Amino acid sequence: MRTQEKTGKTVIADNPGRNGKGHPGVRSPVAGARTDLPDTSGERPQPSFLDRVVLFFSSLRLTVVLLGLGLILVFAGTIAQVELGTFKAQNEFFRGFFIYWGPKGANWKLPVFPGGYFVGGLLLLNLVAAHFTRFKWTRKKAGIWLTHVGVILLLVGQLLTDLLSQESSMHIREGEAKNYSEVDRDPELAIVDSTAADYDQVVAIPHHLLQSRKEIQTKELPFKIRVREFFINSEVRDRAPEDPEPAAATRGKGTGAVILEKPKVTDNDMRDVPSAVVEFSTAQGSLGTWLVSEYVNGMQPVVVDGKKYLISMRPKRIYKPFTLELLKFQHDVYPGTSIPKNFSSRVLLDRPSTGEKREVLIYMNTPLRYAGETFYQASFDKDDHGTVLQVVHNPSWLTPYLSCIMVGAGLVVQFMTHLIGFAGKRKAKA
Repeated sequence: MRTQEKTGKTVIADNPGRNGKGHPGVRSPVAGARTDLPDTSGERPQPSFLDRVVLFFSSLRLTVVLLGLGLILVFAGTIAQVELGTFKAQNEFFRGFFIYWGPKGANWKLPVFPGGYFVGGLLLLNLVAAHFTRFKWTRKKAGIWLTHVGVILLLVGQLLTDLLSQESSMHIREGEAKNYSEVDRDPELAIVDSTAADYDQVVAIPHHLLQSRKEIQTKELPFKIRVREFFINSEVRDRAPEDPEPAAATRGKGTGAVILEKPKVTDNDMRDVPSAVVEFSTAQGSLGTWLVSEYVNGMQPVVVDGKKYLISMRPKRIYKPFTLELLKFQHDVYPGTSIPKNFSSRVLLDRPSTGEKREVLIYMNTPLRYAGETFYQASFDKDDHGTVLQVVHNPSWLTPYLSCIMVGAGLVVQFMTHLIGFAGKRKAKA
């Protein structure tokens, strides 16, 4: 550095550098500029609130925390299946935003741990945010983009399956035709008005309304329904004359029966059978109480103002715009054993609205796909004269296949991109 002293002032001359232009990036102070102010040129600007939100949801730390919560959730849900059963454990641990706990017998519960929807939803948001903030669209990144989109589609498809899919069953005997399937684990109180000659008007009350024990009234019924007792799982037996237990109801078949409350079932091959004691009343007063349960065979009449209604507790029904008639059920076993070799159902599909009428063979691994539903051969009666078809309605059933194809294609594209680039570099060096 060269300096010149002139009347007490110091003049700093630029250091000659490359080609006489000084060091790159070094600037000389402007004459007359103040040099005692702090240098803020190296400070980063403070991120905005929106930037902080995006940074949080795209954080890799959040990914690790969510994966850890997911492992704990899967472990706890698997252990809970021993006490709660598979279906109840799935609903409480994985099909909700939080897991709730409360003392036994209490009417309140507190959220104690994030549920499957909460963890899965945040993980999906984290994946999307990280993808769009870290990866830029280039030809070399096409495989990564395709793979990430496939994973996102897989998560979204699973969520849609949980929200939209529904499983039921159709039990048909040979020569019988049905136009509805039943949800075994979702009972309902059915009240049938058969006054019309060509159709029945049915009012179905779901069991969660019965369980709440609130007064129920609809415009289709001229009476109110009060739930006096409700048992999630029960057994109904005949009442002996010397039985100290009072009769379950004052009217209908409950006058000669007794309800026994039973613990909830956790075996996957069994289910709870709820029972209820309901009271019907009009403006003139109570009509009495009736016992409704799947243990009570047939429908019970209730007469109101000279009009007869039929009531029963039954599995929830899902009606179809067509009927299936079982023509023949075939059950084959391997010679000398009882191991099933094949069981199949030949059914007649009849849809009057479209004029469609045809025979269909449903057998193992070959279901019937029709009207947005899939009919699988699930089970059969012991006498080989009845079949049980599992009916699955899942609008998003294609998403897992599509997502797996996208993930596989993305990995192949990314691998081939790097392989071609590596081969080109080796060829250039050679």
